[in-house]
Amino acid sequence: MSKTIKGFGLGLRTEHYRDFVAAPQPVDWLEVITENYLVPGGKPLHYLDQIRRDYPMVMHGVALSIGGSEPLDQAYLRDLHALAERVEPAWISDHLCWTGTSSLNLHDLLPLPYTESSLHHLVPRVMQVQDILGRVLLLENVSSYVNYRANEMSEWEFIRELLVRTGCELLLDVNNVYVSSVNHRFDPRAFIDAMPITAIRQIHLAGHEDHGGHIIDTHDQPICAAVWELYAYAVRRFGHIPTMIERDDNMPPLEVLLAELDMARSVEQRSLADTRQAA
Repeated sequence: MSKTIKGFGLGLRTEHYRDFVAAPQPVDWLEVITENYLVPGGKPLHYLDQIRRDYPMVMHGVALSIGGSEPLDQAYLRDLHALAERVEPAWISDHLCWTGTSSLNLHDLLPLPYTESSLHHLVPRVMQVQDILGRVLLLENVSSYVNYRANEMSEWEFIRELLVRTGCELLLDVNNVYVSSVNHRFDPRAFIDAMPITAIRQIHLAGHEDHGGHIIDTHDQPICAAVWELYAYAVRRFGHIPTMIERDDNMPPLEVLLAELDMARSVEQRSLADTRQAA
């Protein structure tokens, strides 16, 4: 039976395994990278089994390639289902992207053309995954750096339409919205405003590298002021959504991430208070 997820979480990373085993941490839940645990044994599963006894978890994948041109990998989906039976996550997520072909994995999360043709391709694939897993799938908006000439709609119009047609839900990465808004020069609040409130299940917060004319989503820096401001805007629109800090490189001690998590709690508290006063 899936555990209920509320509050604020962190991504579970190998550098912090012992911290979570050694003592209780002020974290409401943890997100695990699915592909790190699709193995028959070893230390990752050893620690996962220990830590999951004390913390609710969600699973977040990077290899589904829901937008890829080839058939979905049935072996991968079977392994994903088996891991979900073991972890009992509150939900399972992956990215709205493609990652390559069966003969060439580009190891990147590549955006799709925002077209009716892409939607026609995606809808049955999302439904197939949901049928196999027996649960609603969450898809995350990815950051992007170039636009397709073929685009027929905005990213937020495309995502909203996919949510409506499939019943899947959104893992809203606020940092990715901000990164793409700077790279493509749109108002990130327009993206937030377009999302159906009932379809937002989780929020990611992360850092990036600012190269002046463009931003790269790296998950190796502290969260910047502009992303905190956009998160506050999202809270005022959506209310409380389970939110986590995503850090994947240049990994600091756990205490640093816990301090960022406290910042997220404070931003949400102030934003909810502002909403109540405005009502």
